[in-house]
Amino acid sequence: MEIIDSTFPPALAALVGIDFPWDHDEKSDGAAPTNIDYEPYAEFDSAERTADWIHAWTGNDELDGDAFRVFAQDGTGGLVASWLVRPGRPLTEQPVAFFGSEGEVGVVATDLGSFLWLLAGGVGPQEAVEFGEDTGVPHPELRAVAERYSGTEPRTPAEVLAAARAEFPDFAETVQSWCR
Repeated sequence: MEIIDSTFPPALAALVGIDFPWDHDEKSDGAAPTNIDYEPYAEFDSAERTADWIHAWTGNDELDGDAFRVFAQDGTGGLVASWLVRPGRPLTEQPVAFFGSEGEVGVVATDLGSFLWLLAGGVGPQEAVEFGEDTGVPHPELRAVAERYSGTEPRTPAEVLAAARAEFPDFAETVQSWCR
């Protein structure tokens, strides 16, 4: 695989330090709970750590993890990563995938800009993949990050997820084919 610049994008750096809402209970006023189980990293996982993860996750020691740049996790240990499947394209134009701690997988955005709109709309990668959520409570601070760094017009979480699923409908089967 060709070498892709693995400099941490400013859009991901902007997520560090933001308080991601986690309120599992319905509000007293009947409003929906706000849940984004997302813990951003300040840098990508190392190549060694990524290789260890993909080996453990798939049971396949032949994989080296070079196809992923892990940049976040959820509270259960699920990981969020850029999936480097578009040769010659920058990291910001690669899809974003989620690997749950219990084997759930899915592409949650076609690129980093779309991923920012997913978060801004109040849906995290775990919530989208594990629970099928495609609506959430919009988050003003995350919207400001998306407006500044996405390079696209606003999109709803449902639009972001529909585009990702349409472009990568066989992601789960692809990942399963890597497992031993």
